[in-house]
Amino acid sequence: MFNTQNRQHHGFTLIEVMIVVAIVGILAAIAYPSYQEFVKRGNRTEGQAFLSEVAARQERYFAQNNEYTDDVDKLKLKNGSTSETGKYELSIVIDEDADDGGYTLTAEEQFNDDACGNLTLTATGIKGVTGSKAAADCWK
Repeated sequence: MFNTQNRQHHGFTLIEVMIVVAIVGILAAIAYPSYQEFVKRGNRTEGQAFLSEVAARQERYFAQNNEYTDDVDKLKLKNGSTSETGKYELSIVIDEDADDGGYTLTAEEQFNDDACGNLTLTATGIKGVTGSKAAADCWK
């Protein structure tokens, strides 16, 4: 008659496939937010390097002209007022009478980083952010 002992099964059952899909979904739900934060932290590194470069050029300009400038063209930056990959846009505020040493550089983020927001750097080296996170956390 019908012999069930010699019968071989090939493939997966629907339950096995659904369990694997559920596990992959749980792992993705945990990993994706961590990945997004990692990418944002990498973008912040670009903004930090950009502000450091602009600060160095400001000091070089000051050494040659005895004043700071808010004209990005005079600083001769490679990409003008934009960071290397366009993640940040530069603005410069000059105020000789303020406690910031003469200028404040602001790198305005262009990639929706609500936690840190815009990065700032003053002539005296004070680092700041406009977001909800502490500056020390954003300037790592």
